[in-house]
Amino acid sequence: MPDRRFARYALATLAANLAVVLFGAVVRATGSGAGCGAHWPSCQGEVIPLSGTGATFVEFTHRASSGVAIVMVALLVVWAVRTRPRSDAARKTAIAAGVLIVTEALIGAALVLFEWVGEDQSVGRAVSITLHLGNTFLLLAAVTLTAWFAVGHQAPRRPFDSATRRLLILGAVALVVVGAAGAVTALGDTLFPPDSIAAGLHDDFAGVFLVRLRWIHPVLAVTTAGYLLWVLGRVSAPEWAATMLRTLIIVQVGAGMLNIALLAPVWMQLVHLLLADSVWITFVIVGVAALTDRSRVAVPA
Repeated sequence: MPDRRFARYALATLAANLAVVLFGAVVRATGSGAGCGAHWPSCQGEVIPLSGTGATFVEFTHRASSGVAIVMVALLVVWAVRTRPRSDAARKTAIAAGVLIVTEALIGAALVLFEWVGEDQSVGRAVSITLHLGNTFLLLAAVTLTAWFAVGHQAPRRPFDSATRRLLILGAVALVVVGAAGAVTALGDTLFPPDSIAAGLHDDFAGVFLVRLRWIHPVLAVTTAGYLLWVLGRVSAPEWAATMLRTLIIVQVGAGMLNIALLAPVWMQLVHLLLADSVWITFVIVGVAALTDRSRVAVPA
């Protein structure tokens, strides 16, 4: 059931969540995660802190923007439930987004309450940001699919083509793993910034565990990029989406190399993260389109 207004609102919700993700990276990169102290949802024990450091302002702004994103997703769910039938795909994905925005907030709260912020170097922080990344990817996928189905695209129907499904599942898992490794790498770069590429390479094998994990991300990223480019030649998807995904993958690999060469400045980390989210969103579109095309063939047969 096409609904352009609903689809446009879903896209606006997606953009708002992307902005929150990027601002979260600013919080981490500037060490502002402890700006509100071990208080949640209040900041320094206040609803609106009237004084504090720059870190307090940055962290409070991030929380405020996250609150806006939560409200937007909540309105998306209400709109979908009130106007779309129970069996509608956009309704189901909107409800999924509502669940995921709640878990997103809870993981963020755990980071603050357990004080896995600022200069913390614990395994708990590494695990929590990995879970945060995975939940964020699922949230972005749910909102993306809500907009996709709202404009009239059909949802995949069983039976799925088994070969296509396997290729796409492996691609999705690989992207989540690469993203999680990237989140841990970014944390290591923030806490232990290298003075040079040579020093960074030395620390990759001799530093603390967060730094020793740093070499894994580029290896996984290049491997996943090659796999996704190979998969695009073996699944049926809209040409514009396949072309966009190929372009984004190539640009992202280049951006990763530039990020390493520049020793990961904050602005380049944000560009790298935005490209990673864009690759994921485009992959989701390619995947659902490929499964839908295959299911249309399989059902009549």
